[in-house]
Amino acid sequence: MIIGIPQEIKNNENRVGMTPAGVFELTKRGHRVNFQKGAGKGSGFSDKDYEKTGATILPDIESVYESSELIVKVKEPIEKEYELIRPQHTVFTYFHFASSEKLTRAMQNSGAVCIAYETVEEEDGSLPLLIPMSEVAGRMAIQQGAKYLEKPIKGKGVLLGGVPGVAPGKVMILGAGTVGIQAAKMASGLGAHVTIMDISMKRLRYVNDIMPSHVVTEFSNEYNIRKHIKTHDLIIGGVLIPGAKAPSLITRDMLKDMHPGTVIVDVAVDQGGCIETTRPTTHEDPTYIIDDVVHYCVSNMPGAVPYTSTVALTNVTLPYVLQLADKGWEKACSESKALKKGLNIVGGEIVYEEIAESFDLSASAS
Repeated sequence: MIIGIPQEIKNNENRVGMTPAGVFELTKRGHRVNFQKGAGKGSGFSDKDYEKTGATILPDIESVYESSELIVKVKEPIEKEYELIRPQHTVFTYFHFASSEKLTRAMQNSGAVCIAYETVEEEDGSLPLLIPMSEVAGRMAIQQGAKYLEKPIKGKGVLLGGVPGVAPGKVMILGAGTVGIQAAKMASGLGAHVTIMDISMKRLRYVNDIMPSHVVTEFSNEYNIRKHIKTHDLIIGGVLIPGAKAPSLITRDMLKDMHPGTVIVDVAVDQGGCIETTRPTTHEDPTYIIDDVVHYCVSNMPGAVPYTSTVALTNVTLPYVLQLADKGWEKACSESKALKKGLNIVGGEIVYEEIAESFDLSASAS
């Protein structure tokens, strides 16, 4: 099969779809890999690194799409790429369709097969291709939140870890999944007081078992959220419903109950955000302020640490890429329940129910 790896063109997205090690695994099996010139530079990999593993270096994004069958990317195609995607393509990437009807319609019109990293699901319910980026984003959420709490950038002026004689900052985390756990690890490591909330008692028991005593758990409901937003300095949104839009757990009217300079980091922004006032931002312009509350809603947070993110992503995507390359998408998805769950759009038809529900459309059986 011919696999294409184009350069990511989303704002400040420095990750690349595959490391040289991943490309080597494909070429040694007899597959051809078309790699766009310079696509690995942001992640610390040169064109020579890819040439040594057998990749064919192509000069531009158009030539990669035109000559390839399986497109392996990191982020969802943006508008400039829509016309490059055609019926002969299988596109394997993060799509997050539920947050964008425009993207969904464009991929329907393309006629391509769209397999989304974020909905590939193993039999135990785990999301293997989302986990590593959620780990990165969860840890980064605390780094960024701590920075934006600084007064010169309109935060409350709170040091999360405190100092002797001064109480530490307070962090509230919505969701005890991968993002929430990683955020809690980082925040507690800094010495902050952490409240982590979820609707799953199983997850809350797990948090209680593994976290230090200054990480406390509480059941997530509107009453408890309204209570805690009044006293917490940093709020992390880490809620995920696979393939569907995230619920708005903090509404616009709740902002008035927060102290000026409170910081919100909504990691759920890729799926529409779990804060009503969330809108996607970029690394170039990461924050905005509503009612004196700082919002950090960068939709590709792991793109800021591209080397770590690209290696972590390739570690988990490569086994699935090999299945798609060796067998073709139809056979691979028929033999792998996990990959079949990743099918979102096939030849213009939405085959993932939660996406159809997001836009009041009907889903076809896959």
